[in-house]
Amino acid sequence: MKISHIEHIGIAVPSLDEAIPFYENILGLKCFAIEEVADQKVRTAFFKVGQTKIELLEGTSEDSAISKFIAKNGGRGGIQHFAFAMEDGVANALGEAEAKGCALIDKAPRKGAEGLNIAFLHPKSTCGALIELCEDPNK
Repeated sequence: MKISHIEHIGIAVPSLDEAIPFYENILGLKCFAIEEVADQKVRTAFFKVGQTKIELLEGTSEDSAISKFIAKNGGRGGIQHFAFAMEDGVANALGEAEAKGCALIDKAPRKGAEGLNIAFLHPKSTCGALIELCEDPNK
């Protein structure tokens, strides 16, 4: 498994409309894309910090993973996942992780935000962190 860089850090927020102004007005970042990923029941907003992106995530349904995460955290958001860009592809990285005994949420890559192939490793195998394997957009 070859990781080229941290692709993004996913932060769950109760409202993009409330969170985006903080990142733009206080931190001085510029939101460069807002997108809905319907099959994941989420809206995303992206900011670039060097080579890494910040992905704000807002659930679009009460049964979305993001809405459930926020509900578990007393209605507050927080860091939800880390995404690593995979030099050798998501499918190869999934196979290698599974062969080494890692539990997978996704058995095969699927489309995520920005049209990138993604897959998640289960937190029970990653010391509690939700880790996303992401197609390297530079490849």
